[in-house]
Formats: sequence, C-alpha cells, structure tokens
Amino acid sequence: MLSRKRNEPTSSSSRHAETSLISHGTIIRGDVRFTGTLHVEGRIEGSVLGEGANAVFTLSEHGQVQGEVRVPHAMINGQVNGDIYASERLELATQARVVGDVRYSSLEMAAGAQVNGRIAHQGDDHVQRELPAPEVRNETATA
Repeated sequence: MLSRKRNEPTSSSSRHAETSLISHGTIIRGDVRFTGTLHVEGRIEGSVLGEGANAVFTLSEHGQVQGEVRVPHAMINGQVNGDIYASERLELATQARVVGDVRYSSLEMAAGAQVNGRIAHQGDDHVQRELPAPEVRNETATA
C-alpha cells in the first residue's frame, strides 16, 4: 500500500513548488537556467535565466551574482554585478546592491537598497519613444 502512494503522479500544484538551493560557500561558474524557484545564498558567475512565467529567483543577503539576471519574478537582498530584467515583479530588499541597469514591470524597493545604474519601467505597453526628425525646408533666399 505504501509503494502505491509513492508511485502516484504528483499534482500540478506540487510541481510548481519545486525549489532549488545554491547554498552559502558554493560557487557556480556558468549560466544557470531554472524553472520553479531558485534560492541563492552562494555565488553565481554567469547569467541567471528563469524559464516559465512562474519562475522566481531569490538572492539572500550573502548571495552574489556576477552576470545578467533575466527572470519573471525576483527578490534581491544580496549583490548583483550585472543587469536585471524582471518581466513581472522585482523586489529590492534593504541589503540589495545592484551594479547595472534594472528593467522591471512592477518594482518594490526598500529603504537602504542601492542601484548603481539606470532603472526603467518596462511593461506590456512599453514603447520606445523617439523624437521626430526635424523638418527640412527647401527655401531659397531672395536678396
């Protein structure tokens, strides 16, 4: 009877609760792709890429990323040396230190968080605006 319970397929809600941990003292050299939740207390030297609309990246106060972060949801409380692209929501906690540009759809930034770079909203309605080219007039001078 116990083996039958172990072989039952997992429900879809439990699959979304998958969490991966990179613990303190661990260094990953290379890009990291993940689904579900990735919690980093160590160091990643490479890009962090969350796949799927429900991917969540959390960086603890001792965690570090040396590279680009591209995820739907991010909670940052450590150091990121690279650009952050959060297509849904970005939370910068008190100990967050970002050296790079930040693009977000929804942003929450606590007092004490630091960003050394540009911060720009990028929603679904985000349109790159350019100034129109100046009109060129063909006027002949009459003297």
